[in-house]
Amino acid sequence: MEEKASPMQIMLEVPDDIVQALGQRPEALTRAALEMLAIEGYRSGRLSEGQVRRLLGYGTRYQVHGFLKAHGVDADYSEESLNSDVEFVDRFSEWLSSQTPRR
Repeated sequence: MEEKASPMQIMLEVPDDIVQALGQRPEALTRAALEMLAIEGYRSGRLSEGQVRRLLGYGTRYQVHGFLKAHGVDADYSEESLNSDVEFVDRFSEWLSSQTPRR
C-alpha cells in the first residue's frame, strides 16, 4: 500500500512581465509549472507513473498515459507490463464466459 506523504507547498516568484509574456493567469501558470515538474520528473526517471498520477491528481494510469502522450513523452510500458495485462484480459474473458448463460 502506498504511503501518503503530507503535501509540501512551494512558492515561485515569477516577474510580472514573464507571466504576461506566457499569457497565463496565475492559477494556470501554477498548473503549468506542476505539469512541467511531472513531465521532467517522469522523463528523467525520478518519478514513477504512480507518482505522476498523484502529483497531477489523476484517478487512473490511463489519464497519465494520455497526459504524457499529449506532451510527447513515451510511457514506460515494458514487455512485462504488456504480458501482465494480456494475462489479466485472458483471465477476465474466461471468467466472463463462465458467467454468460449458455443457450
